[in-house]
Amino acid sequence: MQQNHDNRHEKWMKRSQQLSLSISVTLPRAKSPMDHKTLDSITVIDIKALGIASEVAEKLHGLLTEIIQSYGNGTPETWSHISKRVLSPELPFSFHQMMYYGCYKHYGPDPPAWIPEPKNAAFTNVGQLLERRGKEFLGSNYRDPLSSFSSFQEFSVSNPEVYWRTVLDEMHITFSRPPKCILQRNGSPESQSPSPGGRWLPGAVFNPAKDCLSLNKNRSLDDVAIIWRDEGCDNLPVKRLTVGELRTDVWLIAHALHSLGFEKGTAIAIDMPMNVNSVVIYLAIVLAGHVVVCIADSFAAHEISTRLNISKAKAIFTQDLIIRGDKSIPLYSRVVDAQSPLAIVIPTKSTGFSMKLRDEDISWHDFLERVKDLRGVEFAAVEQSVESFTNILFSSGTTGESKAIPWTLVTPLKAAADAWCHMDFHKGDVVAWPTNLGWMMGPWVVYASLLNSASLALYNGSPLGFGFVKFVQDAKVTMLGIIPSIVRSWKSTNCTSGCDWSSIRCFSSTGETSTVDEYLWLMGRAGYKPVIEVCGGTEIGGAFVAGSLLQAQALSAFSTPGMGCSLFILGNDGLPIPQNMPGIGELALGPLLFGASSTLLNADHYDVYFKGMPCWNGMVLRRHGDVFERSSRGYYRAHGRADDTMNLGGIKVSSIEIERVCNMVDDSILETAAIGVSPQGGGPEQLVIAIVYKNPSETSLDLNKLKLSLNSSLQKNLNPLFRVHRVVPYRSLPRTATNKVMRRILRQQLAVEHRTKL
Repeated sequence: MQQNHDNRHEKWMKRSQQLSLSISVTLPRAKSPMDHKTLDSITVIDIKALGIASEVAEKLHGLLTEIIQSYGNGTPETWSHISKRVLSPELPFSFHQMMYYGCYKHYGPDPPAWIPEPKNAAFTNVGQLLERRGKEFLGSNYRDPLSSFSSFQEFSVSNPEVYWRTVLDEMHITFSRPPKCILQRNGSPESQSPSPGGRWLPGAVFNPAKDCLSLNKNRSLDDVAIIWRDEGCDNLPVKRLTVGELRTDVWLIAHALHSLGFEKGTAIAIDMPMNVNSVVIYLAIVLAGHVVVCIADSFAAHEISTRLNISKAKAIFTQDLIIRGDKSIPLYSRVVDAQSPLAIVIPTKSTGFSMKLRDEDISWHDFLERVKDLRGVEFAAVEQSVESFTNILFSSGTTGESKAIPWTLVTPLKAAADAWCHMDFHKGDVVAWPTNLGWMMGPWVVYASLLNSASLALYNGSPLGFGFVKFVQDAKVTMLGIIPSIVRSWKSTNCTSGCDWSSIRCFSSTGETSTVDEYLWLMGRAGYKPVIEVCGGTEIGGAFVAGSLLQAQALSAFSTPGMGCSLFILGNDGLPIPQNMPGIGELALGPLLFGASSTLLNADHYDVYFKGMPCWNGMVLRRHGDVFERSSRGYYRAHGRADDTMNLGGIKVSSIEIERVCNMVDDSILETAAIGVSPQGGGPEQLVIAIVYKNPSETSLDLNKLKLSLNSSLQKNLNPLFRVHRVVPYRSLPRTATNKVMRRILRQQLAVEHRTKL
């Protein structure tokens, strides 16, 4: 199988080389941004020096000269025309950098990498809405969708009742009992309500999975709901599931769940890769009125057990193995080791199970056989009040215990509304976002796609290699969601070479801090389509800051607060600085967040998110914990966590969780401190372990061998994606008067030390 994959990849690489025979394979050392010349200083010789043949270099220089004469030497319009008329994926990335950095050498902060065109903006969801009702919303201040988008975002904050009623109508959300109002505001901030601000859609009764399957003017039975492919089947056509077929499959599983006698609201877990089966199961659990407990398929047994116990799950869907290339990774055995309740187990191979099931567990075949006569019979959706739970997800807090965060029925609507507004999901779109149901982006992309009548594209395999990037081409993906570490892998292996990504109309990125060069490279793979950066959280159910197709997008930056969201950067005095002023500090959120959490299963919601926070206009602000910067041009940039939680490969994890594992690796270790340190040039946090030995004079341990041991233990006991970047010995750790480790001080010391070594 692997050899066939390599042969296919080699053929595609040869095809790519045939498309670019004029380009040399020898590339120069990368330059820093400041080393690049201004555009008018670039010569044909400079272009040839990048390995580009003479004829091509002269043609490129001629196009560049024409653009400079028409639009200037360093304007956003200049870059826009260069990205469309001069650059292509076949040209060396060093040439893309020469053009981008040369154009913006003297521009200052936040140079736009993509600029919206009025004619395209008018066809977006928001553009069409504003063309129809812009003057109604904004009065005489309304000009056009591009000029008035920021005003519309402010309108969504100041007029939440009008905004959310409008968007829910635009998405064709139905209620068996409509809400009494959109927002029922709470009283004074001193009331210590678990969720100060108010209640959304009070009195409403509905089922979000029902709306994922319903027919309306934007969706018919023959429309494609899910497109997928299994790893290793790269040369086979993609598979498709229509809306009609999806309805039939979801109904059957819902009938089978009903036959097991679960009470309404029962917690039922899913521990599977995100494939067509797990998505259908997810929708069936919600349709049947139960609560999905999402568990990532990478977790060790005790992590699975923790989540099952906190959620009080009564059953779990899983599969026997996860197949990745020529490797078979056990999954059911981990579920068994977690002492799970009843497991419904899907065999990965057509030949059957690779192990014997527990007596109390049920095979997928037997589970469906119970209701085989009900195939095609509609399952009547169990509709519930808006405060009912639909999903339980887990996020790491600073205390070391995972916070169990329930999503109510409002949260799926928040997910879909974010996609409707910020990424412009609509009928005809094909959305691919490699993730897992155990992380919030899994449920998010299910609702975001299906509630907006888009098709969900799923690749059952690793997103890091040629198989996935070819799937993006073959499925004609229009919106590709990514995290920076995936892009970094693609760039380092050049596995996108030869693939046609022209169907993509935008990317979206979340989970980690991105870097300018990596996302400049990414945009160049698809004709410089925009990257919509998104930052949110499991407890938010979506974004609080994002980009928009109606605004110029700068690399590794956010252009707008989320719709309906207000952002506050706290100054050194702990109070918000003026909202339109540049500055940097801990980020706080306005409490009126549609779809955000209002309770936690294993912690006090008010204490976690509101206690000790300042008030603004009579409302207590909501804690988030990230450090954010607002630039002089109004863009936002993330600067990592303000507390002791770090973000590793898109996964938020507490220092305490990591330290518990590291402290047990070697008997000579007295204690450790886990610190996330951001590289100087930007990008995801790197894990550094500060270590104190029991014997202060201990020098016998090889730090490289210790790092390997720490990696092995972390990957076995916490998550296989975690990796220690560096181990630093300390005689003692800095502590407060109450003996708490001052990780913030360590982080500052390690950051300075890292810059000094550079």
